[in-house]
Amino acid sequence: MENMNGCQLPNVPKLSEGLVQVENQSFLRRVKRTLAVPWNYYVKNWLRRVYRIYQKQFSPVKPVKNFQPVQVNLPVLVLATQTDEIAGTQQQQLIDQLPLVKDADVRPEKLIAGDWVRVRSREEIQSMLDPFRETRGCAFLEDMYKYCGTKQRVYKSMERFLDERDYKVKKVRGVILLENVICGGTPAFGRCDRSCFLFWREEWLEKIAD
Repeated sequence: MENMNGCQLPNVPKLSEGLVQVENQSFLRRVKRTLAVPWNYYVKNWLRRVYRIYQKQFSPVKPVKNFQPVQVNLPVLVLATQTDEIAGTQQQQLIDQLPLVKDADVRPEKLIAGDWVRVRSREEIQSMLDPFRETRGCAFLEDMYKYCGTKQRVYKSMERFLDERDYKVKKVRGVILLENVICGGTPAFGRCDRSCFLFWREEWLEKIAD
């Protein structure tokens, strides 16, 4: 790892000159800081697995909100009892006439760099979050609510990233970075100056005109 040319991640631990001394820290915040590692890396992962098992076994299928069915003008299909009246070639001709339904017809429009979006309302986003306040594994932080209802510009749609926990490049889709929307720290740990981009799921954003 010492010879990873072009990447500064291996140097991050070496930059430290000691821990920040936090004054007047509440008991609850001290507990959160102490339990951060076991909670996020062990307990939370175990709870997620239990939750997924519960969903598969007991949770009813929820209808998709605001779902707009694709209207397609299909030719009259021949019932199975009438198939003996039509030759196989004629049946294939009927099938060939059916219009193709592409992914773009049933999926929300993808966001690209430069697109303008509106961050959905608190109520809309909360309805998409699971008990861990996540959508498809992406956490929605408390500090992100202040952007609800605001107009933002897409900086980049993520496709890959270097995971500094295991130094592996991983694929991702549906995660958006917004221009100048960065993390300034967390309630439990206070201010952080790394200025990382906040991750946004496409579901939390609505494309709007320029």
